[in-house]
Amino acid sequence: MVGKDDFVQGFVPNHNHGSVDYTSVDAGHVHQCLDVTSPPVKMDDDDHVHYTVGYVVFEDGHTHHYQAYSGPAIPVGNGMHVHYYDFYTSEANGHRHRVKGVDQPAPGNK
Repeated sequence: MVGKDDFVQGFVPNHNHGSVDYTSVDAGHVHQCLDVTSPPVKMDDDDHVHYTVGYVVFEDGHTHHYQAYSGPAIPVGNGMHVHYYDFYTSEANGHRHRVKGVDQPAPGNK
């Protein structure tokens, strides 16, 4: 049995990533973005990405929708990896927000 802090070589199937982030400041406010990705989407080059879809937290009288893919896996040591993300939300109230950052580490160094 593999624990969350155990070193894992290679690819771990059926894992996902969580993230807690804030959007860019647009129209004088931000939204919090709480996210859990899909399981891995395998790529032709033996790497993987994750798909995510959701809504930012309600703020300033509205919300925004998003759907995006992460970047490829980035090994961060101790048998873990992360993914970089950079996307825009849908437009609402005449503006949209950018969301970018790195998700929480998951097992596997690939």
